Amino acid sequence: MKSFGIVFAAVLRAFQDLARGGVLVHLLWPPLVSAGLWLVVATLYWAEANAALLGLLPAIPWTGWQWLGDLAAGFLLVATTSALIYVTTLLLVGTLSLPLMMAVVAARDYPDLGRHGENAFWGSVFNTLVAGAIFAIGWLLTLPLLLIPGVVLVLPLAWTAWLNQRAFRFDALAEHATVAERERLCEREHSSFMLGGVVTAFAAAVPVVNLVAPGFAALVFVHLALGALRRLRQEEGVTL
Repeated sequence: MKSFGIVFAAVLRAFQDLARGGVLVHLLWPPLVSAGLWLVVATLYWAEANAALLGLLPAIPWTGWQWLGDLAAGFLLVATTSALIYVTTLLLVGTLSLPLMMAVVAARDYPDLGRHGENAFWGSVFNTLVAGAIFAIGWLLTLPLLLIPGVVLVLPLAWTAWLNQRAFRFDALAEHATVAERERLCEREHSSFMLGGVVTAFAAAVPVVNLVAPGFAALVFVHLALGALRRLRQEEGVTL
């Protein structure tokens, strides 16, 4: 129950951040850039990708109906393009947008926390690339499961929840926490981070709202992570 209260408070603070100058713009430009990029790629290579998928689908008995095979291939391509847009947006948010939002949020809400992180930028890039690679491979391997009725309601949500917590728990702590503090918090706050991933994954499933979902998830994890870091240092008597 404690995790629910912590995550709820972080979500409320993230909503409040949207009204702060210099925050909203950094939520908007990453998804616009990412969507523009992948929509261009999809337009150029849609026919080839569709043909490649149709070449794999005949192994499934019901794809003997051509129109059903076309529909299934189109659905899987849309799902894949959406996932690529989300991962690319998350990479842009984690490496470029979040540090700029952090400058506003941390200065106002966590001015007492000292910054003891090392190699924050490159660490964030590496962490996000690893998380994105695991997500992409896992997504592709489980993509055919989306054709099973009902799975589309669960699988994307589960993968997005995992990706959010895996990427943003690191990004939110990168500038402030030492390696030891980060490792301890990831273990100690595991349930809160996982719940934060689930809550922000629901936002990614809502049309229009999903455009800013990665940036909003980043803000939620800033409050989750920095709040946890403050509590840890207070408990251990460490100078903030």
